[in-house]
Amino acid sequence: MDGDVWASSLVAVGAISAVSLVGSIGLVVGRDKLRVLLFFLVAFAAGALLGDAFFHLVPEIAEGPRGFDVFASTALLGGMTAFFILEKIVHWHHAHFPGEEVLHPVAVTNLVGDALHNFVDGAIVAGSFAVSFPLGIATSIAVALHEIPQEIGDFAILVHGGLAPKRALLLNLATGLTALAGAVFVLAFASVGVLERVLVPFSAGAFIYIASTDLLPDLHKEAEPGRSALQLIALLAGGATMALLLVLE
Repeated sequence: MDGDVWASSLVAVGAISAVSLVGSIGLVVGRDKLRVLLFFLVAFAAGALLGDAFFHLVPEIAEGPRGFDVFASTALLGGMTAFFILEKIVHWHHAHFPGEEVLHPVAVTNLVGDALHNFVDGAIVAGSFAVSFPLGIATSIAVALHEIPQEIGDFAILVHGGLAPKRALLLNLATGLTALAGAVFVLAFASVGVLERVLVPFSAGAFIYIASTDLLPDLHKEAEPGRSALQLIALLAGGATMALLLVLE
């Protein structure tokens, strides 16, 4: 892997890791303002993830030497299944350590799940840069936009789990740094051919799963027509942002 890919990947993943500090916004804004902010960010992030999957990752697979074959389909489903399993593990722990009765185990399981998630995100970003610089930029933006509402939510969970706000912020940053480990692992041990063949469709599956099962269901909880229309606009704006990045390719 050449030096430019390493540099681009580590800079991008480092910037994404720093997104974990966005949780500090919970220290300075009121609960009502934070709720309004998340209302738009979740919809925008869902659109960005779907846009990156369908405007960048899937076309990259289709244009490859073997096209969108059964192997690529299997890798895509593998991405969806992997995140399903990860969330099942985290939810199982939450069910056995309910937040109202045992607080710290909830915080711990949230941190473990977030660390694993960020490790995979780092691998996805590095793999995208190894395939092409424009694909790396698009994927980095999609991951960062997804991380913003997630990290704000994680911060709230950690505080609810009994941690002091400043400690919660530092621990959230620590889990964000596991993305660097994921990037280094991929760049050190994988070839470009493997990354393009496996990690690109895996990433597409992961993004489709996150948007479809974690983010879009939250949008359905809003029934008021006017606010639903604003969510739709934010969702389309996220997808349009990814579409506009096609000019880089």
